Amino acid sequence: MTERRLPPRSSGPTPAERVPDPTSTRAAPGALLGPGTPRDDATSLRIVSYNVRYFGHGTRGIASTSAAITRIATTLARMSPLPDLVCLQEVETQSLRSSTMNPRWHPEETQLDRLMTELHAALAQAERRERYVAYYFPAHTYRLTSRTNIYTTGLAVLARDTFHIGHHNAERPHDITHRRGVKSLKQTRICAHVSFEHESGQSFDVFNTHLSLPSVFSREFWTGEARMGFGPNQIEEARVLADFVRRERRSDNFVVVGDFNSLPGSPVDRFLREEIGFVDAFAKVRCFSETEARAFPTAGFMNLRMHLDHVYSSERLQWLDFTGTHPFGHKGAFAGLSDHVPLIARCRLPGAAG
Repeated sequence: MTERRLPPRSSGPTPAERVPDPTSTRAAPGALLGPGTPRDDATSLRIVSYNVRYFGHGTRGIASTSAAITRIATTLARMSPLPDLVCLQEVETQSLRSSTMNPRWHPEETQLDRLMTELHAALAQAERRERYVAYYFPAHTYRLTSRTNIYTTGLAVLARDTFHIGHHNAERPHDITHRRGVKSLKQTRICAHVSFEHESGQSFDVFNTHLSLPSVFSREFWTGEARMGFGPNQIEEARVLADFVRRERRSDNFVVVGDFNSLPGSPVDRFLREEIGFVDAFAKVRCFSETEARAFPTAGFMNLRMHLDHVYSSERLQWLDFTGTHPFGHKGAFAGLSDHVPLIARCRLPGAAG
């Protein structure tokens, strides 16, 4: 495959060049297997959706740190079974925020380069043969000068290197931003799309996104009790997102994941489920009502706990479990690594025998 899978001019160290820390804890096979955790199954897909807060949670998002990248990469590498797809939100390229406390190992290294180097090093140290390819989807850049960025925003999709990639829009992610007023000041929001062929021969589409926060300039923000997912700007972005999925999907097997900044039962959530027909995989697997789903937080801000991350899909997919997904603030492998926790879902494509 000759497609560019990392940001332009990106050529980070290979896993062999990254010497694992001999003092780090090595995970035994199945170290993260909990009760009832499914074993590897060639007919199923394990998908992770995770807002990593630019790998800067330890600094409250002010600056990325090498420790955060290493810890998240190591935790991903210790998952059992390993994910087939990892969809990340809030990933940088190069900027002052990304490199002030985390010096680049070479001038062209991006944040995703470092993550992949660390991930493959952790897999090699654990004597696991699986490897991944990564796609970066740039969203917005805040520039200090023409050559210096204050910070950048974007999404990433990691996929097993055994998958055949049929299409991706990494070169030109789809803009879903709803803009009013001073448009140049509005942070761009995008949808990433990757289509691949499963080992069964079936096509499968993954859409990864991150919706805006509700606009503080809308009346609803100041008059409503619940705000996340109630903003008119968020509803418009959800409409653009749904239209993009309808137009661009290569098959009837698709998932739409990410940080929607929207509560279960909010207008955004209900629009996607009731008007568009997306399935809320988490609520379906857990048999949760909207109220019960809201009570399962996926993100935290100060003392607030909110369910903002979602895994939606077409009706064709058979959702099996969300093993390894823990409420924000509870113990778990990813606890304390971001202001979100990952949603870890497993599904089966239609027609695949278990």
